[in-house]
Amino acid sequence: MALVTTKEMFKKAYEGGYAIGAFNINNMEIIQAITEAAGEVKSPVILQVSAGARKYAKHEYLVALAQAAIKDSGIDLALHLDNGADFEICKSCIDGGFSSVMIDGSHHSYEDNVALTKKVVEYAHAHGVVVEGELGVLAGVEDDVVAEHSSYTRPEEVEDFVTRTGVDSLAISIGTSHGAYKFTAKQCTRNEKGILVPPPLRFDILEEIEHRLPGFPIVLHGASSVPQEFVAEINKYGGAMPDAVGIPEEQLRKAASMAVCKINIDSDIRMAMTAALRRTFVEKPSVFDPRDYLGAGRAAIKEMVKHKIVNVLGSDNTL
Repeated sequence: MALVTTKEMFKKAYEGGYAIGAFNINNMEIIQAITEAAGEVKSPVILQVSAGARKYAKHEYLVALAQAAIKDSGIDLALHLDNGADFEICKSCIDGGFSSVMIDGSHHSYEDNVALTKKVVEYAHAHGVVVEGELGVLAGVEDDVVAEHSSYTRPEEVEDFVTRTGVDSLAISIGTSHGAYKFTAKQCTRNEKGILVPPPLRFDILEEIEHRLPGFPIVLHGASSVPQEFVAEINKYGGAMPDAVGIPEEQLRKAASMAVCKINIDSDIRMAMTAALRRTFVEKPSVFDPRDYLGAGRAAIKEMVKHKIVNVLGSDNTL
């Protein structure tokens, strides 16, 4: 088993009508939960690292933990830089053992995005690493990624962008958003329980991109579903997450059956762990051993990841 690129993963996913989960990692327990879940349901998986995670856990620790997870789980996995802001951080991750990087030039002008992405691609490919680019802007807040306004990907740009940059996959904007508060109340309706219901994803844009780039892997960022059971549990045990809402899982499953080969999941991991820790501290106030409460968090993440792989991504039993 080894650290691999996403190239073969995405080829099989596209042909098989499923997507690979790209789960954000920050510590040992999260990595163990993700890779144990993937190993048990026989699914490929991507561990992805944000700039914030590199600052928190340090690059060397995360790479070493990923290598340990490969040995322990017995599966191949990709180690991916999430939302690389510039050439320098992409180069650092390429030189430091990552198998995949994402360069986010979407906040630049189109031509500057092309130039920056092409520069990263040329360096990465020379070192056997694959690159994800981005067209369109997602709103929301997650780690160092902050955007107040979103803009949908323009399908008429995708062929030129992919051809000129040489990217291996493309992140697009069709209505997903970063963070646990993806939509304002004004953007949503409320169901009979008073829970926000977000606007539907723009599948018409995805279909047009799929038509223009047949066989090419598409990526969805900001695609956590923010499970309401986690929201309720966090709030029950002293948290404050009113009106947290995400992307409905049935819409993500539909996207995974189309050209979307990679779906990013971060907020759901944070919420699973937070809910488990809050519950443990309230129900077992005498607990002070980190193994007890972090173990509960790890178990919650593992079950959530299994659910995503089987019921949302559809990538189980594909190894």
